[in-house]
Amino acid sequence: MSLQDESMLPRPEASHDIIMKGRKSLEITGVKEVESFDNEEFLLETSMGFLSVRGHQLHIKNLDVHEGVIAIEGKVDDLVYVDQSQGKSKGFLGKLFK
Repeated sequence: MSLQDESMLPRPEASHDIIMKGRKSLEITGVKEVESFDNEEFLLETSMGFLSVRGHQLHIKNLDVHEGVIAIEGKVDDLVYVDQSQGKSKGFLGKLFK
């Protein structure tokens, strides 16, 4: 099987878990894509829908694209699942003028 054949195989649906330690550290599994991020908000596509992580001085500690795991550090204020139709249709300008 060639590398190209392997990339065309469907990936098994990853389990989605969130581990938060003291509002300062998050580990999220089941991440399909990092849609956008800055020091105040991360928008992640997970196997359970779009997840918005908001806070202050947020940054990526670790990202494993192959395994679908991200670790975020900073002060976490809230975690919100966004309706999939809202999350995708917003686009760049919708996110800019929220």
